[in-house]
Amino acid sequence: MLQKPFTTASCTARWAFVLVLMFVTAASGPSFAQTDDAATSAIAPIDLTPPASAPITLTLEGATGPEGMDSALKILVLMTVLSLAPAFLILLTSFTRIVIVLGFLRQAIGANQAPNNQIIIGLALFLTLVVMSPTLTEMNTTAIQPFMNEEMSQEEAFAKVQIPLKEFMLSQVREKDVALFLDLTNTEAPDEPTALPMLVVVPSFVLSELKTAFQMGFILFIPFLIIDMVVASVLMSMGMMMLPPVLISLPFKILLFVLVDGWFLVVKSLVQAFQ
Repeated sequence: MLQKPFTTASCTARWAFVLVLMFVTAASGPSFAQTDDAATSAIAPIDLTPPASAPITLTLEGATGPEGMDSALKILVLMTVLSLAPAFLILLTSFTRIVIVLGFLRQAIGANQAPNNQIIIGLALFLTLVVMSPTLTEMNTTAIQPFMNEEMSQEEAFAKVQIPLKEFMLSQVREKDVALFLDLTNTEAPDEPTALPMLVVVPSFVLSELKTAFQMGFILFIPFLIIDMVVASVLMSMGMMMLPPVLISLPFKILLFVLVDGWFLVVKSLVQAFQ
């Protein structure tokens, strides 16, 4: 009974406060609106339209004369040669035989990745430079330097640069392979070997190099194969059939290869085979 008068009085006070607040807001509303309008007018409008971009034009300008066309052709030929450099390195030099023999040697020893591929390829590259250095020097002297000094035309330089390279490849090629590709290309045999086209000389050289590399790989396999057979026979006689023979023969093969100075003999045989 004592809380009812208190509740009525509090409700009356709340409604009176709300009415006063409404009158104050209505009286001060225009001034706030004017302040907002003034602030809005003081701020400069922002242009959100994207700026006009400059037109992009793509033009293809050709050569203005024979000299410009000749320079463009030289750049095109140079880019083509650079893109085909790995193929030239593999097919026109001693790199093919050397890298295959070194790969066979690693397999014959039985070491999985010792030496790894990077070491084998690096060694093959340097041995290729050693073997090809006389040929490269002759090519540079007879064709490249005169062409750079403008002493001969591009056609003459291209014809002369092939002669030392052909002589090197023909010194390693077999007549049987040359006859095969002469027959496949329907080409008549010329009077001089250096007159053979590169279309015949290059595949004949690669085929001969593959056969020679496999022959050398077979010779390298024989001593290590004998060690594997002896170790396997000993293990079988001792009843150790569950023990892998490769695990026992690998140290003996490495020991034999080190005692005979195998790397020296292999590298010497590879380089002297081209001389």
